[in-house]
Amino acid sequence: MSDAQLWDDIDTYFTTLLSPEDEALRAARRESDAEGLPQINVTANQGKLLQLLALLQGARTVLEIGTLGGYSTIWLARALPEDGRLITLEYDAHHADVARRNLARAGLDRIAEVRVGPALESLPKLADENPPPFDLVFIDADKANNRPYLEWALRLTRGGSLIVLDNVVRHGQVTDAASTDPSVQGTRAALELIAEHPRLEGTAIQTVGSKGYDGFALARVLG
Repeated sequence: MSDAQLWDDIDTYFTTLLSPEDEALRAARRESDAEGLPQINVTANQGKLLQLLALLQGARTVLEIGTLGGYSTIWLARALPEDGRLITLEYDAHHADVARRNLARAGLDRIAEVRVGPALESLPKLADENPPPFDLVFIDADKANNRPYLEWALRLTRGGSLIVLDNVVRHGQVTDAASTDPSVQGTRAALELIAEHPRLEGTAIQTVGSKGYDGFALARVLG
């Protein structure tokens, strides 16, 4: 058995036992596939991890940068109380339309709001609204802009907030300082910001699973 098949089988076992999808989540994946969205959403057990992190935070407000079809958004929004608020930013208008339908089907359209446009344009507009600090920020958008996304996350959070940065391994290339891949350089810049910023304390974890070899970073905002 190959490593990839083993990882896939283990993910299937964990997901079936601990984080099974309900019909709303399955429908979100089906809708996204039918509409031609790239199959790059988090897995079910990763979605459950995001949900648990939000619950452990006691989160009432969540910011997501990178919506895709709203699959991870559903997991996160389900961790919030009825009066909670989730804002998710999506570059592609078609993806945003699919996400809105998926969120409505899941009964979460009153909690989760999808905003369309480049995140580096949406984030300043959001800051101008002076929203309450977000308790959790999930960054899963274009990797070249990971550092500015992280900088905005710092501006929009408070001491004790949690920031999650996805896909940090970059097929193992994250160690290559000479890489010309903007996604690698953007990820390295974000990780370096976590390491050097006096208001951030964090770590990064390698993972394997049905999506292959990857990883994520966690950063806690200090007061």
